[in-house]
Formats: sequence, structure tokens, C-alpha cells
Amino acid sequence: MEKFGLPLPLDTPTRVAVARHPVHPMLVTFPIAFFLGALACDGAFVLLDDAFWSRAALWLVGAGLAMGMLAAIAGTIELLAVGGIRRRAASWNHFVVAVLLLAVQAVNWLQRLQGAEEAVVPFGMFLSLLGALLVAVAGWLGGKLVFEHQVGVGGDAED
Repeated sequence: MEKFGLPLPLDTPTRVAVARHPVHPMLVTFPIAFFLGALACDGAFVLLDDAFWSRAALWLVGAGLAMGMLAAIAGTIELLAVGGIRRRAASWNHFVVAVLLLAVQAVNWLQRLQGAEEAVVPFGMFLSLLGALLVAVAGWLGGKLVFEHQVGVGGDAED
């Protein structure tokens, strides 16, 4: 069991990559930015009472969901296909929090479709805040996988 606390070997393969660069970390930057941007737009709507900000938040949550789904597909393939990743609790914790984040944001987006302005206060703002918290937790767990377990940090096998 102690070996699962050790970093993965540098030659651990990645299953979803472009030129040996894992795709999942490339994709997650988009939903992070979009979900946090939606929270900022909710705040701007509350402060300025301008409908533009509620519509912007609607689009940001939707774009974050779309990119989050792509990141989730890439991450899930890596999780299930690479044994060293699959056997780490931090991987499963990251997976569960990320799925919860997407579920919360799906509810956030669906309720905004009914009326972007009416959806912001109080539920849209609450869901955006909850989403920001889940982004932070998922990011922390993802960082733990990278920095402590060396997931996605493999060097070139030919070196």
C-alpha cells in the first residue's frame, strides 16, 4: 500500500495526449475560467442591475459545461486506462468533485435558461459560489495528483 503514496514513474503512459502532452490539463483551464467568470458576472449583475451581465453569466456557464464535459471525457479515460492513476484515492476524489461540479453547473445553466435575469438572485449566485468552491477543491486535488503523484508529468521515454 505504501507504493501508492509514491510518485508514478516518469515513463507512465498517457492515453489522451497530443504530442505526448496530456489533454486533460489543457482542457480544464477553460471551465475554470468560465465558471469563475460567471460568478464575476453574477456579482456585476447584482451591483449594476444590467441584464448584459446575467446573459454573459448564462453563456459562461454553458461554455464551461461544454468544455468541462470534454475535460471530463479526457480525464475519465486517463483514470480508467492507466492503472497507476486508477489506484490512487486522490484520483477518485478529484473525479467525484469534478462530476459534482459539472452537476451543480448543469443545474445552474438549466435554471438560467428559464430567464437569465430572474435566475441570478438568489439561486444563480448561490450555485455560482458553490461552483467556485468546487473548482477550488477539484483544482487542489488535481494539483495533488500532479505535484505529489507526478500524474501527467512523464518525461520522454526516448531520453
